[in-house]
Amino acid sequence: MLNPQRSLSELPKMSSTSQVERAVLEEEFNWLLREEVHAVLKQLQDVLKEASRRFALPSPGLETQLKQENFILGSSTMDQVKGVLTLQGEALTQADINLKMAKSSQLLHFQFRDDKQWKLQQIQDARNHLNQALHLLSCRDETYHFKTGAEVNKLMDAVMLQLTRARNRLTTPASLTLPELATGGLMKMFNPLMPGDVMVNFYINLSKLCLTVYQLHVLPPNTTKNFKPAGSSVVHNPGAMFELNNNRFEVSHVHKVECVVPWLSDALVFFTISLQLCQQLKDKISVFSSFWNSRSF
Repeated sequence: MLNPQRSLSELPKMSSTSQVERAVLEEEFNWLLREEVHAVLKQLQDVLKEASRRFALPSPGLETQLKQENFILGSSTMDQVKGVLTLQGEALTQADINLKMAKSSQLLHFQFRDDKQWKLQQIQDARNHLNQALHLLSCRDETYHFKTGAEVNKLMDAVMLQLTRARNRLTTPASLTLPELATGGLMKMFNPLMPGDVMVNFYINLSKLCLTVYQLHVLPPNTTKNFKPAGSSVVHNPGAMFELNNNRFEVSHVHKVECVVPWLSDALVFFTISLQLCQQLKDKISVFSSFWNSRSF
């Protein structure tokens, strides 16, 4: 009886195989296409469904059932920025922020307007890519017969592309220019409005929800300072300059606080496990294909 779990590295090379051994290889490869591929696809679907549960959104009309989570922002090394963020799925439904101005020590308090919430596009995009990966897998149920290894590889490549994009959306925040931050919709979310010398940005970095607060000062019109506008960046450093509405600004202070979102951490682990499963299946196909270089595997 064939051992389907036999180490692929132990398979004999075609140059030294007999007709019987070749037949054994054929049968084991057919078993792989017929049985093991579907076992891996089932395992992949189970893992990705767990990931999907972490991104779960309610059905239309049931928005109130989606869990609201409160996260405390702060740092053990600084107290210039503190706050509480309320996350509901992909949306920040409330942000309550206290900012101590660096020079005056004046304490400012801001919160989202009651009629506003801020969609975190990174989470939304990651969930969409995850759903696309699940859709690709669902199109090949257990009754489907894979005819070649190339067909399996094509499916794995498509699934891995979606999972890589999903993971990258969480691990790679968008780079923005300072004028983009200053004129973005986020600055209109707060009550009272942010003063003209303060800007904020929310983003996801891995499993962390991050808030960056920028304090600015206006450069005098007749300044002799070498003005060089900053480009795009996830976080701009003190000294970065930009021009907006015929005024020139410089970043004087940058405060970054963050909090861990446990279910995003879970999702990243599930993405990694799924990518590993896909690659392992491709590796098995690759080992067999090396024995039939002259035929379509």
